[in-house]
Parts: sequence; structure tokens; C-alpha cells
Amino acid sequence: MRALDRGLQLLRLLARENRIALTSLAMQVGMPPSTAHRLLTTLQKHRFAEFDEDAQEWMIGVEAFRAGSGFLKRIDLVEASRDIMQRLMSETGETANLAIPDDGDMVFVSQVETANPIRAFFRPGARSPMHACGAGKALLSQLAPGDIEKLLQRKGLAEFTPNTLTKPQLLFAELDTIRTRGWAFDDEERYEGMRCIAAPVFNARGDAVAGVSVSGPTARFTDRDIGLYGNAVRRAAADLTERIGGSA
Repeated sequence: MRALDRGLQLLRLLARENRIALTSLAMQVGMPPSTAHRLLTTLQKHRFAEFDEDAQEWMIGVEAFRAGSGFLKRIDLVEASRDIMQRLMSETGETANLAIPDDGDMVFVSQVETANPIRAFFRPGARSPMHACGAGKALLSQLAPGDIEKLLQRKGLAEFTPNTLTKPQLLFAELDTIRTRGWAFDDEERYEGMRCIAAPVFNARGDAVAGVSVSGPTARFTDRDIGLYGNAVRRAAADLTERIGGSA
């Protein structure tokens, strides 16, 4: 079991890094290079890792992608969202995103990019703390206060920009507003120069299980657009909720 645990540590690190040398990899996970090399060789045998002989660097392998794709296949809402997100992107002219919660973060699982040359981009699997992104705040607004407090005690309120909500009272006030109007607004709270509007998607039990959003540069995402985009995102989230048999 220890070898499996260490192998998974290496796999997670390879997924975060584009390329990495053995010594650096071993140092980051805190194991001897010889141990790391033995585990990497096993991962390479099963094509979960690849090794560049010329650069002497390790990379994530194709089987890791196939395994991750298997996870997406079981999330029906990813497939169900495609035309809804395409419509949302067309209505707003901004990139549409779908994200799901995982351990206090939001994980982006699908995206429809705008054709504009300057646009938001989140690679599949990218993560963002819930308090610092539109989709995360949309889902937080649907949790009971006690559950939100437990999550904040565990995850904290990290600051990413001057606009990040780092005080619990400010976040709770924002969540009250989101709950009332039905959509969340990320005003450069994760990345400076980037805005986002999101709304929650619900399953058949009425649980918020995903967030639909549009995001784009602040220069194009003006104050005048916020209300219009909010209504469009809320409609998209409601349509996706209905499509997967959910209930708000």
C-alpha cells in the first residue's frame, strides 16, 4: 500500500508539471531518487509516465489521460451541457465554463471558448478555491452556514488579488446576495483583469453539483453587461438542471 501511495503522489506531481527532472521530482515528494525512479519505471511500463531520454525529464503518460477521461464519461452533465454552453458563449460573446466541486475547490471540467483573441482559459482539471471564483461562490451560497464555516476553517480564505474576499463576514454577505439574485459575480477576485459570472446547477435531490459560468477580461466585461450576463448564466444553469433531471 505504501508503494501505491507513493506512486500516486508521483502521478499527481507529473500531472501538475509539464516536464520535470528526477532529482527535482523526488525532492518535491520527499523520497529518495532511487525510490522515485523505481516507481516511475513502473508507471512508465503501464504508460502512466513517459521519459524523455534526451532531456532526462519525466512527463505524464497517455494512460493517465485515458483514466481521467473515464471520470468525465460518468458525469452525464458534461455531455448534457455542451449545447447549453455553446449557446451561452454565443449569447454573451465570452468563454463558457463548467466546474464541479472537489475538496473545497472548483475543478473545471469543460469549456467553450469565445473567438475573441483575448479570452479566459481554464485547462480541464484546473482548480480554484471556492471563495475566489464565481462558480465556487455560486455553490457556497447553497450550503448551510455551518457547512460553510467548517469548509473555511479547513481551507482558509487565501488572498489572490486585492479584490479577493478574505474576511468571513464579507464572504457571507456576498453569499446572501448570490442566494437572492441567483448568480455570483467574481470581480477580479482570482485573477486581476478577469471577471466571471456563475450560477449553480442542481441534481435530482436539490443539491448544487456544478457551476456554469462565463468569464472574460474586465476591459470587455463591463459593468453594463453584468446584469445581462447574470440572467443568461442563470437561464443556462436552469436549463442544465432540467436536462439532468435536477430540481432547485
